[in-house]
Amino acid sequence: MSVQLTILGSGSGGNSAYLETEETRLLIDAGFTGRQIRRRMATLARAPETLTGILITHEHSDHIAGLVGFAARMDLPIYCNRLTKEAIESQLKIQVNARIFTTGDSFEMGDVTVDTFAIPHDASDPVGYLVHTAAGNIGFLTDLGHATKMVVERIRAANVLVLEANHDVKMLQDDPRRPWSLKQRILSRHGHLSNDSAADVAGQILSASLWRLYLAHLSRDCNRPELALQAVTARLEQLGGTHVRVESTSQNIPNATLTL
Repeated sequence: MSVQLTILGSGSGGNSAYLETEETRLLIDAGFTGRQIRRRMATLARAPETLTGILITHEHSDHIAGLVGFAARMDLPIYCNRLTKEAIESQLKIQVNARIFTTGDSFEMGDVTVDTFAIPHDASDPVGYLVHTAAGNIGFLTDLGHATKMVVERIRAANVLVLEANHDVKMLQDDPRRPWSLKQRILSRHGHLSNDSAADVAGQILSASLWRLYLAHLSRDCNRPELALQAVTARLEQLGGTHVRVESTSQNIPNATLTL
């Protein structure tokens, strides 16, 4: 059976992806309501009850909101580190069926192997993932202020990468609705990647084996898909990466399923 990846949605109001292999069905983050996740999975003829587990990158609400709606009730296994588990349970006032890993470790789930690594973001112990499948490696870098050398090295083996491209710097700086303190947080080294920063990361990991790039977590107010796509594709083209297909994600609707 082929490996299938669907970005169920990504943005400031919610993030979740669905990955299916022959033996394993995973959510990577659950940042929409349980009802929304169920509805989006239903477009794939899938249901949360069939999940093997949920990988959580960190405890911010746009990555864990759905844990209240269905994960806790169905006692689904939640894979996270200890500090993230504690933050989830404190924030949501629930107990989760946590499968604890130490950041930096790798573990197996059915027919996939999951590598974990630390990323710089303003959460308790945020992580990125590289999921090894029989058809290729899929990386997830959805919230980070900058890419450390370690992050670049750990994600370099990705054939498919979900990469944050949160904001256009000028649009963020000119936004009248955000206080300066919030702008500083977003722009900080533990905040969120701009389009240009995402282009830098894409350029650093570019290889012949990278063939699909999803631009994720775009701000509704301080970015536009065409700006993110332009910044990243231009950088890849400069470096000879015309073989990489770049696609932006949507907050409102799932992307078309990718079959590896």
